[in-house]
Amino acid sequence: MQIGQNQSVETLRLPSREEIHAAYVEGEEAVVALILGLAENWIGIIQEQQETLQQQQDIIQQQQETIVRLEARVQALEDQLAKNSQNSSKPPSSDGLKKPRTRSLRKPSGKQSGGQPGHEGHTLKLSANPDEVQIHRVECCQHCHCSLETVPAIDYERRQVFDLPTVRVKVNEHQSEIKACPQCGRENKAKFPSEVNQPVQYGPGIKAQMVYFNQYHFVSVERVAEIMADLYGQTVSEGTIISAGLAIAQQVSPVNEQAKAYLTEQAEVSHHDETGVRVAGKLQWLHSSSTEDLTCYHVHPNRGAKALDAIGILPQRQGTVVHDDYSSYFQYDKVLHGLCNAHHLRSLAFIEERYQQQWAPDLAKLLLEIKQAVQVAKDQEQTQLSEEQLADFEQRYAHLIEQGLLANPPPHSIPRSFGEDELPRTEKRGRKKQSPPKNLLDRLQQHQAEVLAFMHDFKVPFDNNLAERDLRMMKVKQKVSGCFRTPEGAQAFCQIRGYLSTARKNDQPVLEALRLAFLGTPFFPEFISAQPQ
Repeated sequence: MQIGQNQSVETLRLPSREEIHAAYVEGEEAVVALILGLAENWIGIIQEQQETLQQQQDIIQQQQETIVRLEARVQALEDQLAKNSQNSSKPPSSDGLKKPRTRSLRKPSGKQSGGQPGHEGHTLKLSANPDEVQIHRVECCQHCHCSLETVPAIDYERRQVFDLPTVRVKVNEHQSEIKACPQCGRENKAKFPSEVNQPVQYGPGIKAQMVYFNQYHFVSVERVAEIMADLYGQTVSEGTIISAGLAIAQQVSPVNEQAKAYLTEQAEVSHHDETGVRVAGKLQWLHSSSTEDLTCYHVHPNRGAKALDAIGILPQRQGTVVHDDYSSYFQYDKVLHGLCNAHHLRSLAFIEERYQQQWAPDLAKLLLEIKQAVQVAKDQEQTQLSEEQLADFEQRYAHLIEQGLLANPPPHSIPRSFGEDELPRTEKRGRKKQSPPKNLLDRLQQHQAEVLAFMHDFKVPFDNNLAERDLRMMKVKQKVSGCFRTPEGAQAFCQIRGYLSTARKNDQPVLEALRLAFLGTPFFPEFISAQPQ
């Protein structure tokens, strides 16, 4: 009996008793042939089923990998949608109409809003020396209507109105005498002041206001011209306003150079951050370097190490640098690093919301507890925490990080088939993609000393909010005036804003600082090198 090798299990027919008896009658060779035929067919069917099973396992394996990738993608997209200004570094303007519920880190003080007892008020008060006095006379008695015109007043009730006079541009003409020498007959002409170098020009006061509106309050050039016409009745061209900005940028550059040198060589703690700007239609980066008393801005096409090297502050610094945990800052090993814990608190809030892992809120509470302990020590005029406090905080920090790592193990490969041990898969080169909690934990563990730098050195702040505030006006400018049309305009903005920020940090009136700069004597803080004579 012959059975086809391609027969499946459903079509396979076993030999009947008659066929087996006939083979037995024919002899031993016929029986052996019958058995071998059956064996070959069974082996073929088994091999076919094994191949089918292997194909099914490969399909299931591919589906598993696809499910894992899709789950990771869905998680990433949901995480992206869940980010807002309260749990990430996104600005509040990106929240749109669905603004999240405010979760301030500040605790309620129990005080009512407004000025507190003992607060020095700034109510409008009567002036002792008014510029003009108008006397309103009593002409007759309100009761009997007797004339009082010749009766002297026994007292006065005072009321004052604070207002602006009508302002017009004052034209100051300079005339230079021309005399003929009676001896030699030659003409002699007097010299004009150095600041009067054109037949017709604007003075430092009005030019300071042009720059004040345009560069300090981000009013567009066209609207600044309109303001000048409305306030002073003087028509100013847009080119004049732009030229005034470029001129003052050149005048204040020595101040910014001295501020940069102070940041590089003398400042104990400096703050650094960066944000994207559009210059001539291309993305560039505005870099901020600052202290409590001065600010420097630089625009560069790059964000990372290339830009920081070109700016030239960090390669030569040896103090403490406060920043977010952007990797390019860590290439400078001559400085001490302090990380912004405001970023960490927002990231921990995100992990708590999206992944419900208890270590995240516990670590946030610990950071705030350490901050409070440092503040209490400062209030008591201490210079450092006790050794017991430091050891306790360090131990608790490491313990929470360990809890987080246990809840977020490293990513692993998916088995190739059922019943087998994990086998290495063919994957893309480079670091494996990790979950947001694992990435945050790795950073917090690797840079523990930098995260807790504020705990060991009281001169290092808890966060990098100073740099954030210095960059905030850049975002306001982008909203109000848009991008920079030319690189020269961007560089001028950096010079002017750095100078004005430094002046404001030293309690200098902005308009007066601008006027002094136009006169060639810009404001120099006392703690940096004096103005060259």
